[in-house]
Amino acid sequence: MKIDMVGISKSFGTNQVLKGVDFHLADAEIHALMGENGAGKSTLMNIMTGLLKADSGVLKVDGVETTFQGPMDAESHGISFIHQEMSNFAEMTVLENMFLNKEIKNKLGVLDEPAMRKAAKKIFATLKIDYNLDQSIGEFSIGAQQMIEISKAMMTNAKVIIMDEPTAALTNSEIEELFKTVKHLKEQGVGFIYISHRIEENMEIADRITIMRDGVTVDESVIAQTSVEEIVTKMVGRDIGDFYPRRSVSVGPEILKVEHFNHSGQFKDINFDVRQGEILGFSGLMGSGRTEIMRALFGVDKKDSGNVYMDGKKIEIHAPSDAIKEGIGFVTENRKDEGLILPFSVSENIILPSLNELVHYHQIDDKAKHDFVDLLMKRLTVKAQNQDIAASSLSGGNQQKVVLAKWIGAGSKVLILDEPTRGVDVGAKREIYDLMNELTDRGVAIIMVSSDLPEVLAMSNRIAVMYEGELMQIVDNNDTVTQKEIMTIATGGQING
Repeated sequence: MKIDMVGISKSFGTNQVLKGVDFHLADAEIHALMGENGAGKSTLMNIMTGLLKADSGVLKVDGVETTFQGPMDAESHGISFIHQEMSNFAEMTVLENMFLNKEIKNKLGVLDEPAMRKAAKKIFATLKIDYNLDQSIGEFSIGAQQMIEISKAMMTNAKVIIMDEPTAALTNSEIEELFKTVKHLKEQGVGFIYISHRIEENMEIADRITIMRDGVTVDESVIAQTSVEEIVTKMVGRDIGDFYPRRSVSVGPEILKVEHFNHSGQFKDINFDVRQGEILGFSGLMGSGRTEIMRALFGVDKKDSGNVYMDGKKIEIHAPSDAIKEGIGFVTENRKDEGLILPFSVSENIILPSLNELVHYHQIDDKAKHDFVDLLMKRLTVKAQNQDIAASSLSGGNQQKVVLAKWIGAGSKVLILDEPTRGVDVGAKREIYDLMNELTDRGVAIIMVSSDLPEVLAMSNRIAVMYEGELMQIVDNNDTVTQKEIMTIATGGQING
């Protein structure tokens, strides 16, 4: 299936999101679509699949001008959209999820379960996967759920599959399996529009790449004829220099210490410390216990045993409010559900941990609040029409900046960052890295949990590596440490460090 979008424009009120965008997908190709958050990628795809109507422009499918009435119409014509937030129901079985609203019924109108099982297994065989159809889908890894989403798309005889940030929560081995499946389907004539902020992935998987910036198409290239540096420059409209900023390290005394942290089934006997001005990276495969430790440290979840010390003094943390009082902030990996109150304004989200400082005579000082939020928004370059706009209206990168602004405004002495750049574009990533350096220069201690090994190696002073709930090793991050060595520890091996 060949798709051509020519001169696509779209406005929401006075905000013009797309300004005559062109996009061309060849038959059975893997086409990367890149751009910073807010560049218009999602809007363009929503127009392609009929969720939104273009103000002007033409969509052609195999040379025929087409307009879809909605995603179901697009799906029936062979275009399927797998969103970053997967549409699975965790308590339902694999079979029930696969056939939700697509049930096969016999002549009497009764569910034909044998026929559904046969159809599901046929799709699995095509994709070279095999899952228990009677198991609750919530019991599967994110990688397996991603494969099941592809299976659902193939049930509709998809000729084009749009994938939005498909690897954001996958392990390296799961990414390898996903890429094998994508390439396998390409050989069978299926085309892919692959939306990802991970440039290295796009270089590996895609045939061509289209780059958008500020609602326009700035470039279309053959992957083999471009480079990471060229892609970054075209995305952000400027040369951002080295992808990771240089770190001038000046580490002070220990500020936080964790001793003998335990939680049955999640992590055991965890011991580490972090010092002023230091970035302590936490690495390990998904499910190794990294996030669970941080949630217990912040008081979101309970621990079975263990002690926490701040500046050498033992403290008690039973709830997030206790952690906040001690000067600990937590940017969770799930910003939409736990980091933000999406219907609240940007201003309301930013001031949440700092309300006491903004209240005078039992009322919030509106001018102090406005100045406080304005200062933080400017410092973190939050792109929003104003501070009263709902957080839900912002791009992913700007939502992440709002979460960071919240904890920076609260004056956190220790800042826990769990996947701080997941789903964030390259320009915003660099801004977050620069901010992390600025905070550590001011003596803030940062604990960074990340699945991105290059990020961990580039930004951390030391790296704590987890494996199956155990802290295997804390490695001094010098110029000789490699990704391979960190992965060796993360899979149960050892290195000298």
